[in-house]
Amino acid sequence: MIKEVLAISGKPGLYRLVSRGKNMLIVESLDDTKKRMPAYASDRVVAVSEISIYTDDGEDTPLINVFDSIKKLYEGKEVDINHKKADNDDIIAFFAKALPNYDTERVRVSDMRKVIAWYNILVKAGITDFEVKEEENKEEA
Repeated sequence: MIKEVLAISGKPGLYRLVSRGKNMLIVESLDDTKKRMPAYASDRVVAVSEISIYTDDGEDTPLINVFDSIKKLYEGKEVDINHKKADNDDIIAFFAKALPNYDTERVRVSDMRKVIAWYNILVKAGITDFEVKEEENKEEA
């Protein structure tokens, strides 16, 4: 399920892949509106499962692993931090718990806020299984 969740550059929130058309994807927002719209080839569309966070050890951590860590911290519930209004220090402290070895120079607070917002969107949409299944990987190969 997480393989179908997409982020579109310039558009807020997350989207679920509904269908593929010629030179476009049909996506549906994961928020309460469930609005469907086309995402064209000119839009920068990336699967959430392909996004990673910079870490100090030189290897990037997949975003879905960060979501899984947040899920364990909050027992599968939404994060109680308001990503828009929270103080930068609160956001940094939260993110340090979720991913202790994140690269403090390359990961911005705005990125951390987006991770919190996206996690809450996924939990509200009922998507809490953040593991990419082995069968999905075999299908791509």
